[in-house]
Amino acid sequence: MKGGGSNIAAFRLWGAAMSENKLHLVFGGKVSDPRTLDFNDFDSLDLVGIFPSYEEAEEAWRANAQRTVDDAEMKYVVVHLHRLFEPEIIVPDKN
Repeated sequence: MKGGGSNIAAFRLWGAAMSENKLHLVFGGKVSDPRTLDFNDFDSLDLVGIFPSYEEAEEAWRANAQRTVDDAEMKYVVVHLHRLFEPEIIVPDKN
């Protein structure tokens, strides 16, 4: 594996940056039941964006959820991307 060492170093640097940013994804779409995360149509998902902090993601989530409050089938969620990148680090907190 020629050059593998540089890839590992780059991945470690990228991982360090990820842990500092704690990226969050906000998206929404129509669900079959508002009590679940069973999205009906993946082609029509509203990808709001990726945010560097939970606070910014929550603000985007709240704005979109309030905008669609009259549509009971519409649901927006915040996904903690940083937890997907570092599953071995599980810290019980609101972020």
